[in-house]
Amino acid sequence: MTVDRQNVETVRTKHPSWEGVVAVLMLLLCCGIPRGARAQDTWEGFSLLQPQRDWPWWRGPYRNGHAAPQCRPPVRFSEHEKVRWKVEVPGRGHSSPVVFADRVFLATADEQQQVQSVLAYRLADGAPLWQRPLSQGGFPENNHPKNTEASPTVACDGQRVFVTFFHHQAIHLTALDLDGTTVWERNLGTFNPRRYEYGYAPSPVLWRDLVIVSAEYDGPSWIVAVRRSTGEQVWRTARPTGITFSSPVVAHVAGREQLFLSGADRVASYNPADGKLLWSVAGTTAATCGTVVWWDDVVMASGGYPKAETIAVRADGSGEVLWRNNQKCYEQSMIVVEGYLYALTDRGILYCWRVEDGEEMWRERLRGPVSSSPVYAGGHLYWANEAGTVYVFRPNPQRFELTAENRLGDELFASPAVTGNRLLFRYASRVGSERRERLICLED
Repeated sequence: MTVDRQNVETVRTKHPSWEGVVAVLMLLLCCGIPRGARAQDTWEGFSLLQPQRDWPWWRGPYRNGHAAPQCRPPVRFSEHEKVRWKVEVPGRGHSSPVVFADRVFLATADEQQQVQSVLAYRLADGAPLWQRPLSQGGFPENNHPKNTEASPTVACDGQRVFVTFFHHQAIHLTALDLDGTTVWERNLGTFNPRRYEYGYAPSPVLWRDLVIVSAEYDGPSWIVAVRRSTGEQVWRTARPTGITFSSPVVAHVAGREQLFLSGADRVASYNPADGKLLWSVAGTTAATCGTVVWWDDVVMASGGYPKAETIAVRADGSGEVLWRNNQKCYEQSMIVVEGYLYALTDRGILYCWRVEDGEEMWRERLRGPVSSSPVYAGGHLYWANEAGTVYVFRPNPQRFELTAENRLGDELFASPAVTGNRLLFRYASRVGSERRERLICLED
């Protein structure tokens, strides 16, 4: 952080208790970044990105659903209130919006024509900048009705946009420049589910100079890492045969960088540099969709098929399970704020659990089902259900503190993005049998 010495001297003169000011500033800078999620680790190798401005990949700048402390998006809004702009999105997808500088990126799919594309919009006014088709045909014969052919969220390193698509019985990773020109494309490996034909969902993870992608089904499953610049494979690690849809995540936890992934009845940690297994603990379920979250040296995961379980594990390799319960966040991820885990379950019940021991602080019945994952910005949690209701509440371990209940369309599966004081949602509305997807930018 660069400090203006002249401004420092002015503040010191006006406020003798400079140490107190520094303490408050440091608290604000750290707020929203769980202990262990050090910004210098998360952003190493991404000098072009700015956390207060950019939402560059799945679950935001710190990979945990937290926006930068400076962000203050609106808490009360609708399709007609606090709207900076709104545009129609061609096709269908659950890919969440990502933001870099003045651009917004999305993945989408035309299911009738079997075309998968990446879209770019101008952040200032929503003007479409380009649409780049990347595949034609080869869609799976079947997919889960809640899934789409464009569910993974794209990732941006400030120079390139990375996207994964499932077609022609394989997972394809493409790197585009910011103007939509293909830089490179790789067939990462076979993906051909036969037992559970539910499609594909994991989002790519960017870490240092790597793009990391996972694929798990009833066949040879894997995690693979390639160079961001060239697509050259760096490592490949086998995964258990299963049906996991969770996106992996990298975080600095228990004194080291770890790549976390749940599924196949395990919570597992890998070294993101070489893909070697660090530790694995029995827990969650055979199928999971949400991304692992963490606090201090504890990681938490939840699963929903064929049973239900939420689990907290010490991430130091000891194998210690701190607690577990029989609640499930199957498709949606959870979120941690100041040592408390918030989980809006499939049935629409919001829980607050203490991370250290799993004690239930409170529960509140809202409405489900739920597929979207939450974000934390400006002191509020934003969490949507599938019907388009967006709950905005303060994270308070003492009681449920609802600030607003907003409505966007009739269908909301994608998770929001936060950039400065703006909030972006991808949602859909129905008029009779006609379904229309939209991207909306909300701002006070």
